[in-house]
Amino acid sequence: MQKSLLAVLVSSALFSLNTQAADLVQVYKQALANDATYASARAALAAGQERTTQGRALLLPTIAASGNNLKNDGEVSKNKLGFVDAENYSGLMQLQLTQPLFRWANWEGYQQGKLSAAAAEATFAQEQQNLILRVSQAYFDVLTAQDNLTATQAQKAATTEQLASAKRNFEVGTQTITDTHEAQAAYDLVVAQEFAAQNDLEVKRTALQQIIGAVPGSLAPLRTGVSIASPQPATLEPWVAAAEEQNYGVTGAKLNVEIAKREISKQRAGHMPTLDLVANSTRQTSTGVTGGINKNNAIGVSWNVPIFNGFAVTSKVRESIALEDKARNDLEASRRQAAQTARQAFLGVNSGLAQVKALEAAEVSSKSALESNKLGYQVGVRINIDVLNAQRQLYTTQKDLSKARYDTIMNGLRLKSAAGSLKEEDLEPINALLQH
Repeated sequence: MQKSLLAVLVSSALFSLNTQAADLVQVYKQALANDATYASARAALAAGQERTTQGRALLLPTIAASGNNLKNDGEVSKNKLGFVDAENYSGLMQLQLTQPLFRWANWEGYQQGKLSAAAAEATFAQEQQNLILRVSQAYFDVLTAQDNLTATQAQKAATTEQLASAKRNFEVGTQTITDTHEAQAAYDLVVAQEFAAQNDLEVKRTALQQIIGAVPGSLAPLRTGVSIASPQPATLEPWVAAAEEQNYGVTGAKLNVEIAKREISKQRAGHMPTLDLVANSTRQTSTGVTGGINKNNAIGVSWNVPIFNGFAVTSKVRESIALEDKARNDLEASRRQAAQTARQAFLGVNSGLAQVKALEAAEVSSKSALESNKLGYQVGVRINIDVLNAQRQLYTTQKDLSKARYDTIMNGLRLKSAAGSLKEEDLEPINALLQH
């Protein structure tokens, strides 16, 4: 009996856990583990970090072993006796160390490797911010679709009631058939809207599923009457300045300019001499009349001075200069884009806050207007279409209000992303606005 009771309690607890709505942070953690785009960015970061090691390798010594083992068949003249077969074996083993002493192209390649690794880190940081934005947008898209469906279903229920009332009043002769037709038309319209809302909700849930890699369960909605914080600082200029300097896209573009500058110097190194320290050890063996073992150890420097290469180096230098100019223009474009994104997001937050405040007042007014129209309809001073319009106005206002709140929250996240300061911790204040 006790075991059965325990099993029931455990099952009940598991059921409660499974039916608990997931909040934004929980959904984000699912995306961290399962989002394919983020996993791709993580792999790209690991690959990019290897550029430092590859660049450093250009400055380090190389050691190589080589050799051969040969069987030689030939003929040797023996005076008047003609030729006799001469067969012998030879072998060669060589171990060589080469240490670059002066190779300017290698030094620039090393510097480029470090810059490329830093650029990969900036790209990954941008992808981390993008994941926060994508998850949040998909999360609030689902909530928006749910709110639309809920409001549409509530409007359907109210319209159904109004249609039934119009039919009863027509049957007793207190209203005309026009009221019934108007109510029927409103009902048919809201039924069509309900189908569209259901489809939209399914599409939005599928979009979230694509990010988190699993069918999303129920999501925690916003609490009623939440207050959304204003951006800090409260003026636009600091956000724009931060976007132009700290945005990860701008950071990556800056690094690309430095890489392009190093590439010019690297290509110009094609006109410069090179100098290497070379050390080798050779062992050569052979059989036959002159057979034996020869050993040799050598150390010294090897140099090379390029004289003419068909203008290839000059052409590559011109190409690198053009690519540096391109990188500088890309940097300027990134700065302008980041600043524009910051401006749009900042204005979006502030206009969203004002819109939320206005729609909250409109919701109160719409509720009062609906009650007044219902009362007027009952006493005969309002007609059926007045009630239907008041109902439609209320539910439209409620849908607009919820969407305005979601858009304001998203613009706040976009503002921080544009400034390069968006972190996982920024989801916590938003999570606190949800029903748990």
